[in-house]
Amino acid sequence: MLGRIFDGSGRAIDKGPKVLAEDYLDINGSPINPYSREYPEEMISTGISAIDTMNSIARGQKIPIFSASGLPHNEIAAQICRQAGLIQKQGVTNKGVHDGHEENFSIVFGAMGVNYETARFFTRDFEENGSLERVTLFLNLANDPTIERIITPRLALTTAEYYAYQLEKHVIGHSHRPLCLLRCPSRS
Repeated sequence: MLGRIFDGSGRAIDKGPKVLAEDYLDINGSPINPYSREYPEEMISTGISAIDTMNSIARGQKIPIFSASGLPHNEIAAQICRQAGLIQKQGVTNKGVHDGHEENFSIVFGAMGVNYETARFFTRDFEENGSLERVTLFLNLANDPTIERIITPRLALTTAEYYAYQLEKHVIGHSHRPLCLLRCPSRS
């Protein structure tokens, strides 16, 4: 699934080969006891000095991006996906693979309710910069069925959990939503 682009229902839309399932996972997932989680100590470098120094992001943390109309939130989200990597003490390894190594690092990006221009921006940006090979992209367009806006983040989270727990990769999960003017769902 790495390097592929899917719609909000999980169907491949990138004209690549058909995706053959190794396993079928429930997108509703299982609740995780927050007390049993390991304390996050590894920092994720975003490549943006203001974020890395003023509001550093630990592994396992959500990355919200708040913005107003006209500000470059799409460019910032794409830049974080392009440049993100783990920072760890020199010489420390995890199961024989250095944590910062690109082969052990992937990004799951879900965009819900975006217009075609925004979807094309992210697709083109990841393709042009060579980061698409480590990104799985879920795109729910504004003209797609509304129910997909509930399914898309669950698909993205299940994919990220699959990469993290079954493939033992380090994963950044990012979801992008345009500003909601009405009541937004609290769970996604």
